[in-house]
Amino acid sequence: MTIQKISIKNGRLIDPKRGLDGIDQKLDLHLADGRVVAIGQAPDGFADARVIEAGGLVVCPGLVDLAARLPSLEDELAAAVAGGVTSLACPPDTRPPLDEPGLVERLVRRVADAGLARVLPLGALTVGLKGEALAELGSLAKAGCVAFSQGCAPIIDTQVLLRAMQYATTFGYTLRLQAQDSYLARDGVAHDGEVASRLGLPGIPAAAESVAIATAIELARATGARVHFTRLSSAAGIDLVRRAQNEGLAITCDIGIHHLHLTEMDIGYFDSAARFSPPLRAQRDREALSAAAADGLAAICSDHTPIDEDGKQLPFGEAEAGATGLELLLPLTLKWAENEKLPLARALARITSDPAAILGSDAGQLAIGAAADVCIFDPEALWQVSADALVSQGKNTPFIGCGMQGKVKATLVGGRVVFGG
Repeated sequence: MTIQKISIKNGRLIDPKRGLDGIDQKLDLHLADGRVVAIGQAPDGFADARVIEAGGLVVCPGLVDLAARLPSLEDELAAAVAGGVTSLACPPDTRPPLDEPGLVERLVRRVADAGLARVLPLGALTVGLKGEALAELGSLAKAGCVAFSQGCAPIIDTQVLLRAMQYATTFGYTLRLQAQDSYLARDGVAHDGEVASRLGLPGIPAAAESVAIATAIELARATGARVHFTRLSSAAGIDLVRRAQNEGLAITCDIGIHHLHLTEMDIGYFDSAARFSPPLRAQRDREALSAAAADGLAAICSDHTPIDEDGKQLPFGEAEAGATGLELLLPLTLKWAENEKLPLARALARITSDPAAILGSDAGQLAIGAAADVCIFDPEALWQVSADALVSQGKNTPFIGCGMQGKVKATLVGGRVVFGG
C-alpha cells in the first residue's frame, strides 16, 4: 500500500496545545499515512511528497466543535470542512434521538462513508430524551458515544439527574447539560430585559440558567460526576462555573460563538435571525462570557443549528431558535480575538485543543504521531457572508451581509485533503 506523503511548507505553524507559534520562524509540517511525522526538516524519503504551499497562511490543528447539529449529514459535514472543522460533537436530539446503539452505529457508518469531518456522537441521557428512564449508557458508549446529553430537552425530575450522575461517575462518563430551568424559561423567547419589555416578548431570566447550574453543581459535588455545561449565556452562570472549578470540581463549560458578539439589542425589531436558545443576553453578560473565554475558563463552540427559511421567516416568538455556525466559527473567533486583543494562538486554543480536552479526544494538536487533521487559513482574507457563500443548507445567521476576515484555504482529515488545497 502506498503511503501518501504531504509537506505543508512556509506557513505560520500554530499548535496551541504545545505552545508553538511560528510567527517568527516558518516551520514546515510533514504528514504520512494520516499522521504528523515531522515538523521543520523533512524526514528521509519525502523528496516525492505532495507539496501544499502555505506562504502567508496559518497552519493549525483542525478545529474541534463541541456542538453542531447535522440534519442533512453530508451537507453539514461539507460545511464543517469548508470552515476548517475536522472533529465535531453531534447532540443526541436528532430524529429519532440517539438513545439506541443501533442508531449510533448507523450514524458512525454514514460519517465514515462521507469521508469528511470526524463526528463524535453524544448519546441520549434518557430514553427518548423524555427525562424519565436512563438510556442504556454502557451500550451507547460501546457504540461510540463520547458523552451523554439531553440536547435541549430538560430533566425536570432532579432525582433522575442524581441517578444519572451516580451511574456516570461509576463508569467514568461525562454528562453534558444545557443549563436552563424549564419552569423559569417556560414560554420565554428572549432575555428578560430591556428589549423584551419594549417589544412585549415573554422573557427568560438569567436565573433560569444559574438555578439549573447551581442544582447540577450540588449534585456533582455529592456524586463526583464530571459535568460539562454547554452554551452558557449569563454572567451569573459563568461565576458559578468559575467557583466550582476553583473548588476542584470536574466542571467545564463552553460558549456559543454568537454570544461573544451579540446581545439582546441585536434583536432589533423582532429579527428572528437573532433568536437563540439560550437567548442573547445583556451587554454585561456578553462581557463576562468574553472574559471567561479569554482566560480559558470556557471553550468556544459554533452551536451550529441549520434551519430552513420556513423555520425562520416567522414572527420572532414562533421562529425556530439557532443559527448556522460551522463556517463562521473561525472568522468570528478571529474577530473576537482582535476585539479582545488576544494572541492568535490563545484564541485558536478555544476552538482546537480546549474542546478536544473536554471531549477526551486526541484531536486539536499537531504533535508528532497525532492524526493529520489540519486547517490552513488566510488570516487576512476578506469576504462577505451571504447565502451563496455558505455551504451549509442552513443560511440562517444574523451575520448575513457582514464582512469577515479570515478564510479557510484547505482542510485535511487523516492526511487527506477534504476541502480546498
